[in-house]
Amino acid sequence: MPLVVFLRGVNVGGHKTFRPSELARTLRTYDVVNVGAAGTLVVRRPGSRTKFLAELRRRLPFEAEVMMCDGREIARLVREDPFAAERVRPDVVRFVGVLSKRIAQPPALPAAFPSEREWLVRVVGWKGQFVFGLYRRHMKTIGYLGRMDRLLGVRVTVRNWNTIGAIAKVLAG
Repeated sequence: MPLVVFLRGVNVGGHKTFRPSELARTLRTYDVVNVGAAGTLVVRRPGSRTKFLAELRRRLPFEAEVMMCDGREIARLVREDPFAAERVRPDVVRFVGVLSKRIAQPPALPAAFPSEREWLVRVVGWKGQFVFGLYRRHMKTIGYLGRMDRLLGVRVTVRNWNTIGAIAKVLAG
């Protein structure tokens, strides 16, 4: 079963920069495909998760938080489309937050930052290892995305819904 790897906090604002495509190439024995520039990898032949994770960490030029899930979870997520009922506006981006571990019960949702009335980030749903939401394109948004860790009680890394769709295409192809 393919794995999907999400590195947290890399290639953002000049922090922990590297070339994910180069990393994928060094991991070619695992048949790794890079998706985008934010540290998202599809591992088509992972073998042992423990061995793959050790090799990934050894090849990264810095320490990074790593979140992983089975490829079938991403495929199911795209099939079920948690945003099907959301109207897409040009100033709003749909996102998926990948949790570092599953939580037993999410907080009351929806949750909005900084406030329900003037939100820049809005968390609207939860399923398994994922939360779903919307954010507005604004300079302060990244700070509010960081508040999801406290809201959920676990570390979270965020990817655009379009990236999740691209991952699903790699998994299907």
